[in-house]
Amino acid sequence: MISTSNITLRVGKKALFEDVNIKFTEGNCYGLIGANGAGKSTFLRILSGQLEPSKGEVIITPGERLSFLQQDHFKYDEYPVLDTVMMGNARLYEIMKEKEAIYAKEDFSDEDGIKASELEGEFASMNGWEAESDAASLLNGLGIDTEFHYEIMKNLDGPKKVKVLLAQALFGNPDILLLDEPTNHLDLDAIAWLEEFLINFDNTVIVVSHDRYFLNKVCTQIADIDYGKIKLYAGNYDFWYESSQLLIRQMKEANKKKEEKIKELQEFISRFSANASKSKQATSRKRALEKIQLDDIQPSSRKYPYIDFRPNRTIGNDVLTVEGLSKTIDGEKVLDNISFTLNHDDKVAFVGSNELAKTTLFQILTGAMEPDEGFYKWGITTSQSYFPLDFGEEFNNDYTIVEWLTQYSEEKDATYVRGFLGRMLFGGDDGVKRVSVLSGGEKVRCMLSKMMISGSNVLILDEPTNHLDMESITALNNGMTKFPGVLLFSCRDHQIVQTTANRIMEIVPGGKLIDKITTYDEYLESDEMARKRATYTIAKEEDD
Repeated sequence: MISTSNITLRVGKKALFEDVNIKFTEGNCYGLIGANGAGKSTFLRILSGQLEPSKGEVIITPGERLSFLQQDHFKYDEYPVLDTVMMGNARLYEIMKEKEAIYAKEDFSDEDGIKASELEGEFASMNGWEAESDAASLLNGLGIDTEFHYEIMKNLDGPKKVKVLLAQALFGNPDILLLDEPTNHLDLDAIAWLEEFLINFDNTVIVVSHDRYFLNKVCTQIADIDYGKIKLYAGNYDFWYESSQLLIRQMKEANKKKEEKIKELQEFISRFSANASKSKQATSRKRALEKIQLDDIQPSSRKYPYIDFRPNRTIGNDVLTVEGLSKTIDGEKVLDNISFTLNHDDKVAFVGSNELAKTTLFQILTGAMEPDEGFYKWGITTSQSYFPLDFGEEFNNDYTIVEWLTQYSEEKDATYVRGFLGRMLFGGDDGVKRVSVLSGGEKVRCMLSKMMISGSNVLILDEPTNHLDMESITALNNGMTKFPGVLLFSCRDHQIVQTTANRIMEIVPGGKLIDKITTYDEYLESDEMARKRATYTIAKEEDD
């Protein structure tokens, strides 16, 4: 069990947390939620001991081991992948290295033998003989193939490093597990594996995530941070949302009844206070009036942008034809003879673990990259707007936000442009901020403003939820669902894929395409999906 006693953290004169007393118990998975800037990651750092609070203490049951997801992706660059995972249990890894050092001695003494025996006993009691296979199992579950297990960490790309660090946090059955955005950079298959792992995990989990579907699947409790306080709700994210909204409605209804009662008492007092025969009743009502207290309904610190993609032109039946597209990158064939035709009402989700293939296809379809073979043709009624996976170059300039967005607008009036920025929570003086200093989430909101102002009837989005808070993801989900044009998108948010897509395309390893007109959940459950996965697994085993 892990709990806090009067935790307070001050940043300057501002209190980020004030006298937080909360208890996290064994067997529960707690989703830690709150608006951007509420202090979710900061609170996890306090719990893990990485950050000292201004006041108060964190209490952990003696003997329990705490593990957390490392955020420094370069910390273990000089270590092998398997070793990095096993470092998740620091004491076990220490014993392994001590044993190696003792057995490597040329002048092995009696004292060394006694020490080695003690270490072997402790090693066995910690299931040390299964450590390497357990670490490998975690890596395989997260999609890190065996060929990478003995690589040095610095040789892995960013997404693989994230998976290794996640496996490190999960390793060795920790008593308390702290996870800050564990689904970031995970493909949907890896997220599904992690969901099952946490559902079957018997100890205490505290997780920060912007993935609503993930929180609904794994959480038994929600810890909501708002205005420096943390309040616990039983149930998953959807249950928290309904409960919190119900509580506010009940308080508003109770206040309304109290206000009606106040008005009634005030009218009686005003009418009869000067009447001798009614004076006692008027005095009694004054006392009753003084006892009525309206509930203090503090508005949430959460702010929801308004995302509304409105095409300037209705799309025709001729949308997109793709014939025989192939592309090889760094010796890997990421697209192999890809062909498909889009219809005017298609909303296509590109899923699967091959992120490079999805991004490559989007870059080809938007003219940013040439295919090795094949061609594509957009219909004459179409207009495309593209949200790239890497949009950093868009902001390498000295424009203000208003100037930046104006360059993409046919209407150059500043008031018109500011209207789109206002929908995305850029108000007042925000318009004169330089785009080069914006945060990741602010840049994403700028990119979505650009897509809205374009009036395009085809939207291509490559992982648009990266850097967004839950409120912005919800707004994006609503905007994509309502959009009357054609969508092509990749997204790690299960709920967006399930509620938006009516067609699923997966580019499997080797570059081939699976194309199904179905919802995402139905696709995952389909027999073809099961056969495809089985075939791919067998093929890999034969190759190995």
